[in-house]
Amino acid sequence: MQHRMKTHPLTEQQINHLLQRTQTGSLATLNADGTPYITPFHFVYYDNSIFVHGLPKGKKLDNIAQDSRVGFSVYEMDKLLLDPNGNPCDTNTKYESVIISGTAKLVDDMDEKRNVLKKIVEKYTPHLVNYELPNNMIKGTAVIQIDVTEITGKYYL
Repeated sequence: MQHRMKTHPLTEQQINHLLQRTQTGSLATLNADGTPYITPFHFVYYDNSIFVHGLPKGKKLDNIAQDSRVGFSVYEMDKLLLDPNGNPCDTNTKYESVIISGTAKLVDDMDEKRNVLKKIVEKYTPHLVNYELPNNMIKGTAVIQIDVTEITGKYYL
């Protein structure tokens, strides 16, 4: 276990709060040759799952179809903590981060997709939450659900 995970773990409540307020996360999938492929996303977290949305074709979807194992991370940097003596090697960062391991799958059910997309609207454009999402837009949007198998968070201040 990493040293900071032993000394500076986030509580479950702090992890949930970070996942609710953070605007972007990075999804890591595996290419056919085993190399990682990382994509930044807007996301929502609820019911112990991360949900992202995007185009219905692309490398990330191809990767998930061949291997559903994924990683997801979020990170918020507050500020640099400069060494009082000016030593650049002793500069640190005040931050919080969450790392998730899980499995990904496409959400096919139209009602579930609509629910997820509404939650995304609530998070990013709450002033538009009362507008109806057209069926053709829901059909044409890929929604990926990441079922969390492991979640850890850490901080430094």
